[in-house]
Amino acid sequence: MDKGNDMYTLEELLKFIKKYIGKFGKSIFIPIIVVYILTGVFSVGPDEEVALFLFGKYQKTAGPGINWYFPRPIASRIKVKTTKVYRIEVGFRTVSPGPPAKYKDMREESLILTGDENILDVDFSVQYKITDLKKFLFNMGDPYKTIKDSAEASMRQIVGKYNIDETLTEGKSNIQIQTREKLQEILQKYDSGITVLNVQLQDVQPPKEVIQAFKDVASAREDKIRYINESNGYMNDIIPKARGEAFKVLNDAEGYKEKRIKEAQGDVVRFLKLYENYKLGKEVTKTRLYLENLERNLKDVDKVIIDSDVKNGVLNLIQEEGKTNEKGN
Repeated sequence: MDKGNDMYTLEELLKFIKKYIGKFGKSIFIPIIVVYILTGVFSVGPDEEVALFLFGKYQKTAGPGINWYFPRPIASRIKVKTTKVYRIEVGFRTVSPGPPAKYKDMREESLILTGDENILDVDFSVQYKITDLKKFLFNMGDPYKTIKDSAEASMRQIVGKYNIDETLTEGKSNIQIQTREKLQEILQKYDSGITVLNVQLQDVQPPKEVIQAFKDVASAREDKIRYINESNGYMNDIIPKARGEAFKVLNDAEGYKEKRIKEAQGDVVRFLKLYENYKLGKEVTKTRLYLENLERNLKDVDKVIIDSDVKNGVLNLIQEEGKTNEKGN
């Protein structure tokens, strides 16, 4: 029997009772004493712990199994499920689990100001476990109220860092994580004996009084995104075409440029050769150029070659040609 521990196994307790029954014989008080002592026997489940008090003062914590401690009114005990996951609701209360579930809105807890000074109705829950029963019972006057108020304060502080769009959309996950960390930090300062497992946002929406206005704003944002996407689609379609056309024009221009340069270079070479020939025989070159020019410009015109020795010159020839045409008609 562990006197310092004041805890007895059932076998030790029976030996203790037999010893004193033998000592006091058949006294009338023995059965009463035995019954009274046996009222100190209690069992603790595998998911439970029991805080033991002697004359109202905490003594120790008993774990799972069959235990004995001083009976009432000398001693008292508080049994708590320490492996259970407890849940606290902030911003709402479950009236009936259902189905269908029914809830009561707690507006004084749920209205929260965002970082861009908008008001949101935020309902969330906190899940936690008791890791130190003594600290849980004595370091917080009202554990439930302390946890709820700390959770509400943590959520208000974290949501105040985000704008309304982030809180309603992609920022929810970060808000939950940061709120859990902040709540755990506060409870550690209280030395509460509690581990926060999870903070879960249940419902985040604008207050009922302005929810239609928020829906209109959301619709306008969706239209804006749609118009931007359509514009981007048109841009992605027209810009490649314009670039292709520009590339084609540039290539054509480069080709024309090269062609004109080659032609100019060819003209220069030809002119230089012509100039060399001209220097060798100026009159011959003049005559040749004159004839080539006539051939080039009058190739589709009827031509008459007149000998310079023809009598009466060109005039008689024109008259004879006119008479021939009249007879033909």
